Amino acid sequence: MAMENRTFYNEVLTEHNIHPSHKVKLIKPAMELRGVNPSCGDDITLQIIVDENGTIEDGGFTGDGCAISQASADMMLDLIIGKSKEEALALKDTFLRMIKEKLTEEELDTLEEAQALRDISHMPSRVKCAVLGWHTLEEILSGNGKESVSTEDQ
Repeated sequence: MAMENRTFYNEVLTEHNIHPSHKVKLIKPAMELRGVNPSCGDDITLQIIVDENGTIEDGGFTGDGCAISQASADMMLDLIIGKSKEEALALKDTFLRMIKEKLTEEELDTLEEAQALRDISHMPSRVKCAVLGWHTLEEILSGNGKESVSTEDQ
């Protein structure tokens, strides 16, 4: 990857961490689930509102963690708001395949700014940070009913 791309991706990551659009507590979320990464202390609570047609109308997250976990959760919400549950889960699958470096360029394009986390696969200790929000989303949409999810077994 060219240096200018790496700089751009770092700027995207930093922007989503410092000025997250979706780091808010929703008043009446339809679904809420806490996600924890015990190995580094990332702790987020994901909230989403889904309409009667199964479309994600709004979403937010609260909690604390490293820049990667916070930026990844924010980018994820950018991508899934306005999408159906099925589309959101498909994006989650695409994101996780990107982390494992198994994506085509077309698939990569569907992740928009979340591509900024593409190089995380080369930093195994940070993968759990990047996937925390996405795994929490998967659990919340599958109706697992847990109060929290951990990335420890990922």
